[in-house]
Amino acid sequence: MADWWDADGRRHRKQFRSAASAREHEHKETALAHAERATREMKLAARSGSVKKASPKNDDINIEPAKGKLGVMIPGMGAVATTFVAGVEAVRKGIAKPIGSLTQMGTIRLGKRTDGRSPKVKEFVPLAGLDDLVFTGWDIFEDNMYEAASNAGVLDYRLLEQLKPFLSSIKPRPAVFDHNYVKKIDGPNVKKGKSKMDLAEQLRADIRDFKKTSGASRLITMWCGSTESYIEPTAAHQSVKAFEKALRENDEMIAPSMIYAYASLMEGVPFANGAPNLTVDLPVMLELSRKNDAPICGKDFKTGQTLMKTVLAPAFKARLLGLSGWYSTNILGNRDGEVLDDPGSFKTKEESKLGVLEHILQPGLYPELYGNMFHKVRINYYPPRGDNKEGWDNIDIFGWLGYPMQIKVDFLCRDSILAAPIVLDLVLLLDLAQRCTELKGLGIQEWLSFYFKSPMTVPGLYPEHDLFIQLMKLKNTLRHLKGEELITHLGLEYYD
Repeated sequence: MADWWDADGRRHRKQFRSAASAREHEHKETALAHAERATREMKLAARSGSVKKASPKNDDINIEPAKGKLGVMIPGMGAVATTFVAGVEAVRKGIAKPIGSLTQMGTIRLGKRTDGRSPKVKEFVPLAGLDDLVFTGWDIFEDNMYEAASNAGVLDYRLLEQLKPFLSSIKPRPAVFDHNYVKKIDGPNVKKGKSKMDLAEQLRADIRDFKKTSGASRLITMWCGSTESYIEPTAAHQSVKAFEKALRENDEMIAPSMIYAYASLMEGVPFANGAPNLTVDLPVMLELSRKNDAPICGKDFKTGQTLMKTVLAPAFKARLLGLSGWYSTNILGNRDGEVLDDPGSFKTKEESKLGVLEHILQPGLYPELYGNMFHKVRINYYPPRGDNKEGWDNIDIFGWLGYPMQIKVDFLCRDSILAAPIVLDLVLLLDLAQRCTELKGLGIQEWLSFYFKSPMTVPGLYPEHDLFIQLMKLKNTLRHLKGEELITHLGLEYYD
């Protein structure tokens, strides 16, 4: 028999095996009593509103205001680029809505569901306004943006006529182009140079000229050019020193898109890669990005068929439904389709599209469900379809007791219409990243994975492809920057 005292100092007598057992019991009872008391006090405070949670705001994070003009530089002034620029001008004129743009129409929940705080993204973080955007670009054809948009056939001519004065004023600069990397097209508006380093210097001069003549205080480069032939990293891509030596020696493993990326990053300009090319996901580009506080992201805009895959595959995994096979066919007739009719360019695109299912479904963790899945992707050039791409999928799944089922998806989409708001969001969010002390020195902006088929990550880290995880990553990054609590969707706090 021994005595023990509770948290309120009251004495109790109980039978214990030893004095040590008595002390252990006393410690447990005291700790439990204190925990229960603290819980009661927190609930009372929450009901009365007398206690406010400490703000998680990080005073070390600073975002510079979006002052002045933001210059957007676009290698490849084809269907995507002209649809984007025409769309921005149409929104500025009040004759269209920025549908599909998270930065313009999206909201972000702050705090608890019961708080009722859901401001628009553009009101929550200091983004550049659409009126601040100014444009330039490079292309192998000499058509101005009005002519290029007319040829692309994406936008109705009645809309284009309303935008003609503005679009006609944007003329392409001569492009860095090599027919060996894009075999299906060619054009006359091409730079000449003694070496690839010479071409890079010409691009850097273009960048400085545009900043001066446009009056822009900040710049962004957005690759909207064609898919280049498939290549793999070599020794030339491993460091700035090696890359510059390779530029001077005209190394065949340096593609035109890499020259644009090098020139941009050397000028401290953020770079986004909208194609599946091996452009900025290289050690040399990460080195330059971090050194010059010029954020990078990519690759390959997530628009049609792959968008559907990153929606459906997470659903199968969430419900633990098996996948036997996924057969995908794309039919498109625009310049992108023509370029991808070349086996080398198709190989680059295929690699980008094939990795999605492997990363989402994780067959190594779920071998019985996804260990033997067959995934096939085809792209067919069909000129009559133009920019109105068709993504057709046959999906063979199996469920309870192994019984098979099928899903058919026929997505008749407009490729450039889906891509244009992605370009806008990336322009504004990359600019935000460069103005933010927390993000500008990171290099790769993985939080922008939401927009890409093949998201970039630091070496050795697998990418997240699940669209909903990507969106959570993006919005939680914005919450973090502004000192708001991250949303976990745990929900237990509503039931205390």
